Amino acid sequence: MTRPKCRRNICGMPDKNYFKPRGIPNVDLEEIVLSLDEFETVRLADYEQLYQEEAASKMNISRQTFGRIIESAHKKIADVLIHGKALKIEGGEVSIEETNQCYHEKGRRAKRNNQ
Repeated sequence: MTRPKCRRNICGMPDKNYFKPRGIPNVDLEEIVLSLDEFETVRLADYEQLYQEEAASKMNISRQTFGRIIESAHKKIADVLIHGKALKIEGGEVSIEETNQCYHEKGRRAKRNNQ
């Protein structure tokens, strides 16, 4: 029996949750599902440019768990881009924490440049 997953904190639902190659009907596409926690790891690490330890803290998970989740997310995104598949963002054991700072942070690089 596997251990139940803990809820992971995310900063809200993405505005868009489905992406596909242009000009190919949905019926002809394989669909890859990116969970909401995988989406959040990509947002925090790649877009906000936070270190894994800081990003993991925001999600209330360990750095090791964060590393496993983002590795899975990167593999799925690469599969979608390389093989022309559709990407659907949904699901996962998450707790949504919508605050004003969630999608308005500029990330580590922007903070360094503004100092």
